Amino acid sequence: MKREETKSEENTYFKFGNMSRLAKKPIQIPEGVTVERKDGFLNFKGPKGEKSVGEMQHVDVDIVDKNINVKTSKEFKQARANLGTMTSHIKNAISGVTLGFSKILELEGVGYRAAIEGKTLVMSLGFSHPIRLESPKGITIIVEKNQITVSGVDKQAVGQIAAEIRSFRKPEPYKGKGIHYKGEVIRRKSGKKAATTT
Repeated sequence: MKREETKSEENTYFKFGNMSRLAKKPIQIPEGVTVERKDGFLNFKGPKGEKSVGEMQHVDVDIVDKNINVKTSKEFKQARANLGTMTSHIKNAISGVTLGFSKILELEGVGYRAAIEGKTLVMSLGFSHPIRLESPKGITIIVEKNQITVSGVDKQAVGQIAAEIRSFRKPEPYKGKGIHYKGEVIRRKSGKKAATTT
């Protein structure tokens, strides 16, 4: 029993140790991106828009020339976890304001269609009434034929809106009808066979 506990503790320390070493590498600020610290937030501006990242406890962030240095102010498990999380948030923010994030969904089913009315996504999904979803601030929704593209600078917000759209008509397992992510593999079930009479 003692050996198992020791091994588990070593593995936990090893994982966080690796994360700390990766996080110690300076994060380069690309051309066209500016970073400003204000009121406990790092504000990123780039070609695709703006994104703010809140600073975390036990983590020090230094902006030097075109690099961002992230390090822990304490040495314990939560501090190392915050270091990895903060580093990930910064990298996502830089990717968001330079390249942006996107999710593509596909509609599959007879009569299923979508359109954009102003900033509202309108979907006909076999219900008695159309489904309407207002595009949140910072999120762009484009419809082309049977595809809905959700894009923005915030990775989490893009994923959340895409998941909400998919939830309106999840793909059913028999014919695959519904809304699914592009490239998503739907686990199919065989339909019920009609009982034969002798």
